[in-house]
Amino acid sequence: MNLLTDYKIPVGQTAKLVVDWLTTHLSNFFDLFAAIVQALVDGLLYLLSFPHPLILIALFAAIAWFIQRRVGVVILTVVGLLFILNQGYWDATLKTLTLVISSCFICMVVGVPIGIAAAHRPRLYAAMRPILDLMQTLPTFVYLIPAIIFFGIGMVPGLIATVIFVIPAPIRLAQLGIASTPESLKEAGEAFGASSWQVLWKIELPYAMPQILEGLTQTIMLSLSMVVIAALVGADGLGVPVVRGLNSVNTALGFESGLVIVVVAIVLDRIFRANRIR
Repeated sequence: MNLLTDYKIPVGQTAKLVVDWLTTHLSNFFDLFAAIVQALVDGLLYLLSFPHPLILIALFAAIAWFIQRRVGVVILTVVGLLFILNQGYWDATLKTLTLVISSCFICMVVGVPIGIAAAHRPRLYAAMRPILDLMQTLPTFVYLIPAIIFFGIGMVPGLIATVIFVIPAPIRLAQLGIASTPESLKEAGEAFGASSWQVLWKIELPYAMPQILEGLTQTIMLSLSMVVIAALVGADGLGVPVVRGLNSVNTALGFESGLVIVVVAIVLDRIFRANRIR
């Protein structure tokens, strides 16, 4: 028994050495990366904050109608956003939407191609599965430690932690959609002379689109679930009042901000729900 306890495998120490080496040798790269990401986030936040809230609400209502073609979804969108405006959380909501939109963009742009590649290469997906499991099961606070060391306090470490936690969802669902394409459809396309790229764009992607859109919905919901954790590292948004309510045991503040997060989640889910998109 002493052999097992006296000779501890240096997992934590190894991780510390890796982080220290990266901090020492790549600090300039991390500073530049953080500055670029922060500039992009600030630009997106400016675009969301520039129009009057009622104009932005009307724009979201138009997007809801364009995607879903349902009056009920449009009404829900308008009522939900007006409720947020009434409660005084509009600015915090815009900051949260900035985090969600940024993380969704990164996750979908990176995750969907990886999922497609994994669907075409089963060995690659088999090698990726334990990594994806680790990314989703490792406590999120563990991501925040190196994120703070590399990128400091603010929106950037919260965004990085969110992306790491969320990106397995679009990868898995894109892989599932592409891999489940019937072989008969692909063989028919190849029989008519379609190349591998044409089979992908005209057969596999259309067939997998419901799963890919479900991955988008999951990405949005998982990103929203990270807003409180991101607030712990200085990210602005709806997570900040939740943390303040927790620290001060302020029931009213915590309930208000928590309910606003729920409203945002419901509105975004109804707008982008895959089984309604035509």
